[in-house]
Amino acid sequence: MAVTDTTPALAAEDGPRTVPAHSIRRRARLEQAIYGATTLGLAIAPQQPDWWPAHLAATGITVGAFSWLWNRLGSDAGLGWIKAAQRALPWLTSASIYLTDLLHPGSTWWEYALPLGWGTLMAATTPITHSLNLHPEQPLPLDLTPALQTAPTTTAPEQAPPATYTAYRAHQWATARITGDTLLTGVHQYDTDRPDFWGIVIAPAGETVPDINPTNLAGIFDLPIGTVQLQLIEGSGPGRKLLTARPTLDHAQQAAQDPIHRLWNEKIATPTGGATGMLLTDYRIENNRIALRVTAPDNQLIQLNQKQIARSIGYKDTSLIMIETDNLGDGVISIYENHPLLTVREATTSDLTMDADGTIALGLRPDGRQARVPLYDPQMGAVTDLYVGAPGAGKSVTLLTLLTAERINGVVSIAADAQDGMSLPEADGRIYHFGKGIAATAATLAAAQDLAKYREKISATNGWGSFEIGSPWPLVNVTLDELNRILSADSTVPRPFRKWVTGMTGDTQATGRKLGLGIRFAAQSIHLADLGDKDRIRANAKNGTVWLGRTNSSTTQHMASDGVLPPGVYPEPIPRYFKTGDGDDIDATFHGKEAKKGPITAGMANIIQGGTVFTARTWFARKENKTYPGLIELMESAPVPRLTPEEHQIFQEAYAKWLPYAEALLTEEDGAEHSDTAQHPEAAFESITDDEDDQPSTSSIKDRILGLLADGPLALRDIRKRLPDVAAGSVNNAMTELHRTDGLVQPVSRGVYQLTR
Repeated sequence: MAVTDTTPALAAEDGPRTVPAHSIRRRARLEQAIYGATTLGLAIAPQQPDWWPAHLAATGITVGAFSWLWNRLGSDAGLGWIKAAQRALPWLTSASIYLTDLLHPGSTWWEYALPLGWGTLMAATTPITHSLNLHPEQPLPLDLTPALQTAPTTTAPEQAPPATYTAYRAHQWATARITGDTLLTGVHQYDTDRPDFWGIVIAPAGETVPDINPTNLAGIFDLPIGTVQLQLIEGSGPGRKLLTARPTLDHAQQAAQDPIHRLWNEKIATPTGGATGMLLTDYRIENNRIALRVTAPDNQLIQLNQKQIARSIGYKDTSLIMIETDNLGDGVISIYENHPLLTVREATTSDLTMDADGTIALGLRPDGRQARVPLYDPQMGAVTDLYVGAPGAGKSVTLLTLLTAERINGVVSIAADAQDGMSLPEADGRIYHFGKGIAATAATLAAAQDLAKYREKISATNGWGSFEIGSPWPLVNVTLDELNRILSADSTVPRPFRKWVTGMTGDTQATGRKLGLGIRFAAQSIHLADLGDKDRIRANAKNGTVWLGRTNSSTTQHMASDGVLPPGVYPEPIPRYFKTGDGDDIDATFHGKEAKKGPITAGMANIIQGGTVFTARTWFARKENKTYPGLIELMESAPVPRLTPEEHQIFQEAYAKWLPYAEALLTEEDGAEHSDTAQHPEAAFESITDDEDDQPSTSSIKDRILGLLADGPLALRDIRKRLPDVAAGSVNNAMTELHRTDGLVQPVSRGVYQLTR
């Protein structure tokens, strides 16, 4: 038997590998970049218990690395066990840090120090690159062979510099490292007297021209950033792209443009200008206003950021920048020198007279147009409105203006004020019915519901499926003011009373539209779910109005617009004072002085109709002796509209029946035993007491959580402590809805949350 004494060939991975030095550096930089990204993930992902995809991915990487190492250690061929361990070291160590941070409750300093230390060590040692046993290529020695030593010395000819300007630009592209194997061909100058040029970049067959950022593009030719662009060619694939360099032409063209286009191109349409990528299609210059007509590019939705636009043009008062869009591709940006609604006139009879579409002019919009709201919709029927505003926001004057318009137009006004009549004292005795106090508000709503049932019965008997004003009944609008005293989370009324009122609001919305019975809710702050049926409010607001005045916090904006606005559309908040430009809050704070305040913004509001938002201000109302004589005079210019005799009797008897029942229920007395005036109070009381669950409603819990977070981030356990009357599970469920469904809160760290905006 012949014996062969030969050494087995080493595996390609075991022996030293000679590669160019720049290849080794490239591998090391890539490995270091991966460690940097992994460090960021190790610091963030373990602090988020809900990030299950990240946890599963980390588990998979760990199992895969361990299996690979185990197979290598059990094999006679391939890598040595030291090199195998060296390659698996980064993955196994990072997995141990990930698991440690994930399983440790809370968020301590060492949970961030461990990933940082790991990333620094790995980036400094690059164990995987070192395990490859790479060696840089050495330059050839001068004395390779005697023949070479004796050969005559020759000098390589120096490459001639490019002969033309266009060849020089192509040479710059070819010698740049970031351009790879691509070539710049067909270079042409726009003008022989200017450095601007264009050309076609071609990649090797089967490859694509790389995407190069504007900074690197400019660096290839040593031109200003933003003057060199690389873009696809229409009708061609990614292997060919058009390169344009215009360091002087664009500047010259911009200098020749009018001031508005220069403002748009240099300030607003820039990456940080608030209208990135949008197109200016037209503009108008008016007294005190510049109106910009904006369109989004094809296949894009319009995106306009009010605060960024104000910042880009140097405005410190964002209320002077007003935006209106169709939520698709078109919009208008209005830039004002002074606030156009700083002063408005008083209303006239003409303003408050209904048009054929059932609307009246409630006030003015910034561009001078009337702010029209419906008292009635001829196509849809009676409307459901929601008016929300903090004290001093102008809500009472707005409601009085609406009641005045109803009297002028022959609409029967049934109103109630839960604040004992103090919010709308001018309405007392000047409209068909005015209830004062919490019990009277509930009784008014109950009587209106009985009125609706009467109309429903007559309509069903006659086969009527819709409502027409005056045939046979007048239009009735029910206004309920200060409902937060009954329905808000912090109200002091008994739970059965609140549930009774909530149920009636839902029923009235369901039946009123086709019966000529509209309803108007008004409060300082309220959630749609508290009004009986969020879905009905959401649907009815499409043909009604949501008037959102100045509110106490951002949470109230959400409560008023929940489900009414399209996703991603938020009304801008109304400040308490107009800014006059004479002072700045930040400057005053820096110098330790008091900032000058402008006039109060009473009457200013974001009005939401049909899923769109516009800003307006209610007509001015002059106040004398704690009343509004102008509105009273307008009210008394027309007779008080009244119900038909049959309806009048039904309403008055119903109100007399339900008022003592409401008063008894407010004192937590059983209406079935103590109210002799109610005809059927037992069924009503049973319907509101059959739920023995004393937990607050989900919407109320969410509102209270938002109120707590308004002061700053809080841990979930601290929120539970501050809501002792709510079960921990209910708090957890409400927080989950606020985070995942509503998007109003976001986690700061593990178990700690804050408001999103």
